[in-house]
Amino acid sequence: MLPITSLKKDLLSGFLVSLLALPLSMGIAMASGFPPIAGIFTACIGGCLASWWGSARLTIKGPAAGLIVIVLSAVQELGAGDPQAGYRRTLAVGVGAALIQMAFALARLGVFAEIMPPAVVHGLLAAIGVIIMSKQIHLLCGVTPAGHEPLELLREIPHSLQHANPEVLLIGGLSFLMLFALPYLKKPIFKKVPPPLVALCVSIPLAAYFGFSTPHSYTFWGSAHSVGPTFLVNLPANFLEAITFPDFSLFFSFHSLKYVFLLSVIGMIESLLTVSAMDTLDPKRIPSSVNRDLFAVGASNLVASLIGGLPLISEIVRSKANLDNGGTSQWANFTHGVCLLLAIAFFPDLLHHIPMAVLAAMLVYTGSRLASPNEFVHSYHTGRDQFFLFLLTMITTLCTDLLIGVAVGLLAKFFLHTVRGAPIRKPFVVKSESEPCGDTQVLKMEGACTFTNYLSLKKQILSAQAKGTIVELDFKNCKLIDYTTQSKLQELQATFGTDHFKITGFEHHRAASEDPAATKIWVR
Repeated sequence: MLPITSLKKDLLSGFLVSLLALPLSMGIAMASGFPPIAGIFTACIGGCLASWWGSARLTIKGPAAGLIVIVLSAVQELGAGDPQAGYRRTLAVGVGAALIQMAFALARLGVFAEIMPPAVVHGLLAAIGVIIMSKQIHLLCGVTPAGHEPLELLREIPHSLQHANPEVLLIGGLSFLMLFALPYLKKPIFKKVPPPLVALCVSIPLAAYFGFSTPHSYTFWGSAHSVGPTFLVNLPANFLEAITFPDFSLFFSFHSLKYVFLLSVIGMIESLLTVSAMDTLDPKRIPSSVNRDLFAVGASNLVASLIGGLPLISEIVRSKANLDNGGTSQWANFTHGVCLLLAIAFFPDLLHHIPMAVLAAMLVYTGSRLASPNEFVHSYHTGRDQFFLFLLTMITTLCTDLLIGVAVGLLAKFFLHTVRGAPIRKPFVVKSESEPCGDTQVLKMEGACTFTNYLSLKKQILSAQAKGTIVELDFKNCKLIDYTTQSKLQELQATFGTDHFKITGFEHHRAASEDPAATKIWVR
């Protein structure tokens, strides 16, 4: 039983996170080609149900911007011009992805998310950020673009800015400015109140002042423009009427199965990365079970897809907000879900007055965070090899699609390791010799340690730890240690402590950069 003080913190944190999640959930749903109510359905399920199915303690479950591109592509491709048909067929895709995630969790295969190279993951997320911005900037301007592909939409941005609807652009631009600037203000009140809530409190009265609830035209600088209810969020008066069931008619087609794979794998990776990140930020250092959390995500996705909701994950922005607001247990996630459920049950008329431009501004801001200049700078400082993989994955994704982008990034990394001396035979097994030395188990590594065989290496490390109080990894005779492996070894070292987990033998290796986890190549 939680102490009453901790429970109060969780209730307050859950309420504050719900204020952040409410507009984001609707915005993500609309950007994904789903009705806005679907995003709130998803957040309610992620809060009310996932909390008791093994969810990691500090994480908040809900729809994520990182899945927008996959879901929207599925709706457009499976619908073939019919948005409602595409929506229902994508729900069937969500059911399949959820079942795969649950199967992975039950088979204890959630650890496979650990071997995804950070450069490829961040390149993919940067591409998703660019795609989100390329689509949402036009909505922020109140303009319908002619193009559909990311590069076409990017080229049209100057045209949309030039022909923007002034009242819509004022609401969207002001909202974006507040989202960007408020976190930098030092007054305590701005640290407690979520910027999206401030943006809503400003944009809703502005939309009412401009008369968005009634269709009308106006003239600005000699140009005619129109506004009306189509620029506001549309929610049903009774949320139960919005429940929609999946259509499995195309489930076994190649296109559906492609999106089943993408949603299950990308969702799993994003979710487990969030769990890992929150564990490192947890003041109590209580490790989470990745497989239990993955099962909670999969089971919640199954329910959400069966009633018309979006795919959900452990979402990093809301989870970090939960920690910052004092959340200590799953009660915070549960409270966040209950607050959203009460909002759609009792205040649908109020939600209907939210301008879509403010939701677009939130997504543009989210996309700018995924593809921020800091991501490029950080990737550059991890080494030229990692920067190359980052850019290759991002550019390929923008020019083709997510599946090809990820595949090209992984193949490029594998090829790069092969050129650097990694053996092609048995790529998933790492060679080592184990020698006891007092209370220390020394693992002398051979060949190459890369993302493909990290799980084999981790298994050997855990086995050695069970035999002695200290584990030492000796890389003196190892030809190559890649960035992914080094990042994971540093996480293990932080878990075990430097006194009980030692890494040695880099005297004859050249580092690809000054980053502590940079790829190291044997040069003797």
